[in-house]
Amino acid sequence: MTVEAQAMRGHISTHAVCTAIRDDIVSGVLAPGSRLVEDVLATRYGVSRVPVREALRTLQSEGFVTTRLHAGACVAELTEREAVDLLDIRAALEPLGAARAATRRSAAHLKVLRGLVRLGRERVRHGHPADLYQLDAWFHETLAQATGSPHLTALLMQLRRKIEWMYVVEPPARPAASWDDHGAVLDAVVRGDAERARALMAAHIERSLPVYRLRHAAPPVREAKRPVNTARARA
Repeated sequence: MTVEAQAMRGHISTHAVCTAIRDDIVSGVLAPGSRLVEDVLATRYGVSRVPVREALRTLQSEGFVTTRLHAGACVAELTEREAVDLLDIRAALEPLGAARAATRRSAAHLKVLRGLVRLGRERVRHGHPADLYQLDAWFHETLAQATGSPHLTALLMQLRRKIEWMYVVEPPARPAASWDDHGAVLDAVVRGDAERARALMAAHIERSLPVYRLRHAAPPVREAKRPVNTARARA
């Protein structure tokens, strides 16, 4: 159901509006520094101003939106130092997440993680690199969910969105090695070995640093899709 259809039925999803605005910020549809006018956003997404206002508050708490004197809500602009700090924060949090996943994961999490590693290795073996970025994102998202901590999961997912916002991620020079890293982390998680999962994830992050290239210029603005389909709205 679209946000517009929800509005007609009186069931407006603030979460869906928040996800839509966040996606447009991360993808560059809403460029850093651009004003976020409630009326304009409400028209763009086919909703009233109420869920837009609530969504902007959430996005401000996440660091995607800031408020300026005489300008109101705007897309945040991180400095280069702040962007570099994101990778340092990732290096601290993701190993913790892997360690927690090793002791708290469910059978369902393990099933999904095994399937993703298998698919990733198959795509590498058959020379289909186009799918690897999305599979990698799903692997890390599932691992974050396997921590059993809603707060840690939210932090990890917010961090990955910010990194996606601030960096271009190049394909790894050795994709097979990257997926071997994923497989090794998964093996430690399956065995419940928290310290090994932590160490392997830390090493994987260290090896992956060369694929991150800072975005020095805002990407070109593209026309946003509307109305928003809530099926793609995820936490």
